[in-house]
Amino acid sequence: MLKKKYIFILMVAILFSFFNINNSNAREVSQSAYEFSFTDIDGNNFPLSQFKGKPLLIFNSASKCGFTSQYTGIQKIHESYKNKGLVVIGVPSDNFNQEPGNEEDIKKFCMVNFNITFDLTKKNNVVGSDAHPLFKWLNNNYKAKPKWNFFKFVINKEGKLEKHFSSMVSPSSNKLISTLDKVIQ
Repeated sequence: MLKKKYIFILMVAILFSFFNINNSNAREVSQSAYEFSFTDIDGNNFPLSQFKGKPLLIFNSASKCGFTSQYTGIQKIHESYKNKGLVVIGVPSDNFNQEPGNEEDIKKFCMVNFNITFDLTKKNNVVGSDAHPLFKWLNNNYKAKPKWNFFKFVINKEGKLEKHFSSMVSPSSNKLISTLDKVIQ
């Protein structure tokens, strides 16, 4: 009888550990995107806390990339969704060796070529050990990191990652638009 009791306890322990291992992806994400701060393209403090409760579309960009024309579609998203609460933030980065300019060059390029009116941060690293803390948080908590320029991250109103999209997903894609429609509700 004692042997059966130990076997039962052992089986319960094994089942419990099995469910804990398999539910490790469901762990609670301790922070929200609103806890991070950038410096904007003009050198001013740019805390994401100012947007608490609003959905965010954050993407990494580069002026010399084959996907740079996506600025046009992202600007259209900004114009269509800004009155619905969506905040669009571009994060220039030279991690993929396609953003050689300084902040002044980047701002001029974006304004002259794409008439950008959404927010831009100063140039940041988005991958690696010196990545901006927001991008480290996205990777550590969601296994989501840019693999190239114009990776798009949709943050919901709770400050959690709703979904991310590769460079290959255009700003006008149904996948991205339906996700934006979901988070603005």
